[in-house]
Amino acid sequence: MSGVASTAPAKIAVSDLSVTFAQGRRRVAAVKSVSFAVEPLESFGLVGESGSGKSTVLRAICGLAPVSGGDIRIDGQAIPQPRDKAFARRVQMVFQDPYGSLHPRHTIDRVLSEPLAIHRFSDREDRVVQALKDVGLDARFRFRLPHQLSGGQRQRVAIARALIVEPEILLLDEPTSALDASIQAEVLNLLTRLREERSLTFIMVSHDLAVIDHMCERLLVMRGGEAVEALDRASLADRQVRSDYTRDLLTASEGYKR
Repeated sequence: MSGVASTAPAKIAVSDLSVTFAQGRRRVAAVKSVSFAVEPLESFGLVGESGSGKSTVLRAICGLAPVSGGDIRIDGQAIPQPRDKAFARRVQMVFQDPYGSLHPRHTIDRVLSEPLAIHRFSDREDRVVQALKDVGLDARFRFRLPHQLSGGQRQRVAIARALIVEPEILLLDEPTSALDASIQAEVLNLLTRLREERSLTFIMVSHDLAVIDHMCERLLVMRGGEAVEALDRASLADRQVRSDYTRDLLTASEGYKR
């Protein structure tokens, strides 16, 4: 109804999330009481320098990092502990290193077929061919090994693997940082198109505010495991920021230099 605020829950809500790693008697707080909410179909950015905790947040959502406090919900529902197959259908992650995330001895056909087998999809061969086509690769790539592909092609395969089970949410951990500048732009444009075509919700991690500005409507700046400030795209464009740390990130990011 027009003029009535929506009461639907956020697609992803992270409340007071803390992640602590134990090393013998030593305990390292990697994320400290971080909160944010991502609306359905939104692309949300987490930005900060190396060690800021931004990638750890993604790993905590996926169950790959130990949550020591706080709450993570999808569509208002607490996510399962441990993560189950139903969660994996809904939430997929694309990692930073496209070579390290693909098994070096598995063909691309096997890389893409395995999640289909796990989730009991039919028509696997057709789905593999279509998944490659969706990311700009033809069927000839099916029986190649990862080392026979370029870095950009490997990242396209990693994206295809994440999307082949038809998730609702994609977690992107610096998906272009290992690629050269021209290939970065191609992959970012591919992700933008796929988000629109598939009605996806993104959380994207980057150290580069220019990349986040290109991809995301809103963002959270992190430093030392803590949230520094939340911004939208308009505030970023107008340099309406509160913290000196965010100003430094703006200056360092390509396209925002004084």
